Amino acid sequence: MAEAGTGREPAGWQITATTISCDRVDDYVTVMIHGDWSYSCTWCDRYKLAGSGGAGKNLPRDIKSRIARCQGPECPLVLAYRDKLIAEEAAVPE
Repeated sequence: MAEAGTGREPAGWQITATTISCDRVDDYVTVMIHGDWSYSCTWCDRYKLAGSGGAGKNLPRDIKSRIARCQGPECPLVLAYRDKLIAEEAAVPE
């Protein structure tokens, strides 16, 4: 999971998730944003980050070829969704 690091107040909720189509890995991925603005992508967590620890030996060949295309924790799709939520949270009157 990526660090919060936005310098913003925590969100008014604990966690939110959405499923998006990722062109890089040619698959649907679930993006999770936590109330402290930390974030993660389930595809990246399951394949790229887990595979870097030596567990990648047992992955199917088609997954192995997509791992290099995954942009990891700093993926623009994940950051765009987080930024969208930040903007929505800032627009909500207190």
